[in-house]
Amino acid sequence: MDQRDVVGEGYDEIAEAYDEYRSDEAPAQFEDGIGEAFFEELPAGSRVLDAGCGGGRPVLERLDRDHDAVGLDISTSQLELARERVPASGFARGDLAALPFADDAFDAVLSYYAVIHVPKEEHSTVISEFHRVLRPGGELLVSMGAIEGWEGRNDGWLDTDTAMEWSYYGPQKSRDIVLDAGFEIVDEYVPQEESDGFAFFRAAV
Repeated sequence: MDQRDVVGEGYDEIAEAYDEYRSDEAPAQFEDGIGEAFFEELPAGSRVLDAGCGGGRPVLERLDRDHDAVGLDISTSQLELARERVPASGFARGDLAALPFADDAFDAVLSYYAVIHVPKEEHSTVISEFHRVLRPGGELLVSMGAIEGWEGRNDGWLDTDTAMEWSYYGPQKSRDIVLDAGFEIVDEYVPQEESDGFAFFRAAV
């Protein structure tokens, strides 16, 4: 079974458990002010993609208050939860490395804790896809890896019997990927300790 199958099926199997986990961890979504600034400065009514929306909280819920939000996820079960929670949003099932949207379709793209599930060799493709679907002047807020060259599998994630896999580069390589895709980085958060796991980049087209 390849990594996409493990991730997609895993999130299908643990949809409810992950939804509870995301609720408990929600404050960590807006690292070091970078997320708060993004939301505060995003013009009302923007068309925004939540790429890897999961069950819809907390990001898609927040986007839906003031924006034309669309959630994308690889997991059917996660999308079902998101539709129940945020029925006014649009939804699509799809792959981050091959987004099912036209060029210049969005004013902004957010992707929290999703790129890290894609094989790291494809991270450049994912970020290039984000760039493709953004309109000129659009912005990206994305979380990527902060542990150098880390790949792993947990066969009992969230105290279940469900497997999950991760794959990512460290922050410098991740930063280079964002720049190489054609973005300008306008803000970033990189943890002081590599073991903290995630770097966040806010970038503009």
